[in-house]
Amino acid sequence: MSARLLSLLLLITLVAACATSPLGRRQLKLVSDSEISKMGITSFTELKQKTPATKDTREAAYVQCVAGAITRVIPQMQWDVVVPPAWEVVTFDSKDVNAFALPGGKIGVYTGLLKVATTQDQLAAVIGHEVTHVLAGHSAERVSSNAVGQLGTAVASAYTGIDANSLSMATQTLFLLPYSRSHESEADLLGMDLMARAGFDPSAAITLWQNMAAASGGQAPPQMMSTHPSNQTRIRDLSNRLPMDAPIYQQARASGIRPNCSR
Repeated sequence: MSARLLSLLLLITLVAACATSPLGRRQLKLVSDSEISKMGITSFTELKQKTPATKDTREAAYVQCVAGAITRVIPQMQWDVVVPPAWEVVTFDSKDVNAFALPGGKIGVYTGLLKVATTQDQLAAVIGHEVTHVLAGHSAERVSSNAVGQLGTAVASAYTGIDANSLSMATQTLFLLPYSRSHESEADLLGMDLMARAGFDPSAAITLWQNMAAASGGQAPPQMMSTHPSNQTRIRDLSNRLPMDAPIYQQARASGIRPNCSR
């Protein structure tokens, strides 16, 4: 296939697959919601086969309580998104400080995270963030951007004669990584909105990232080379968002939404 035809196909693909995130950011989605949900369900099933769930029933119930409080208020959010009919929550027995949500209504929390997210509000900040990745269509964007990145590399290599492997490295650094940082920043803000609506103190999201910064011991990679914003950037952006979400939190509490999840 000629470079000119590849370029035309790339342009048609980009124009046809435009969407908009809940914060108004333009998105590229080449896969349907049903397709991305199937991918998420398959990935979650494979992960459960490889990683054991915690045997601590109290710990699992605590995570389930926080996740349930978050997911219950999703229909109240005025986002034009597809909401899974139900959410499966698994607490994995792992020292990794991590959590995730997958299309198809899947939430995973590693027990190692509970040593850093030390309160229900801090855990809600993490789960709200991860669930927002699903609701905002970030998984579909990731799949789509990878596909376009591969096609774009082939086009550029055909035009310039530069080795495709060298271009692939540049694509990863200049396109895919910044794209992922935009996802993370968006999920931080929308996740704070979500946790406030669920009756969790949104200021805990700031404390969480202060804890994350302390736990990393300053070993995080430079922001330009990372798929995530720096801890300092996250703390700044969340602090700027707090005046908007604090009243939402107070209103939720006043209306009787008061999560009480104990470990």
